[in-house]
Amino acid sequence: MGIALPLHALAAVIWVGGMFFAYMALRPAAGAVLDGPARLRLFAAAFERFFVWVWISVAVLLATGYWMISLLGGMAGVGMHIHAMHGVGLLMMAAFTHIYFAPFRLLRAAVAAEDWESGARNLNSIRMIVGANLVLGLVVVVFGASRGVWS
Repeated sequence: MGIALPLHALAAVIWVGGMFFAYMALRPAAGAVLDGPARLRLFAAAFERFFVWVWISVAVLLATGYWMISLLGGMAGVGMHIHAMHGVGLLMMAAFTHIYFAPFRLLRAAVAAEDWESGARNLNSIRMIVGANLVLGLVVVVFGASRGVWS
């Protein structure tokens, strides 16, 4: 597995850890101390930076994941925990792609136009999807750390 496994784990930590921080720490703190426009500007700027790292993480997860699967003889040669990580990971990637190309794009446009109502609506959409994706990401981490205990 060489460098693939540590790179895979690092990419997962960056993505899932970033979602955990944004959802469990940044969101409540920003809501407590910033008014609507400032909060929307903060999240638009924070997501702009974080989503670059998510795209990199997605690329690394796919490349290293499929590389490791190929070393183990393909999907037929891996345990159910790998199948579960694969399926849930693809679902998470689809959800992130939706966030990026729909509510995040609209959030950025709303902030630029100072349309705070639309911005708040789109930030709320992102919040709900990130919350679900965070739960999925934590489940994937458990599957990965279990190394087949659940198979």
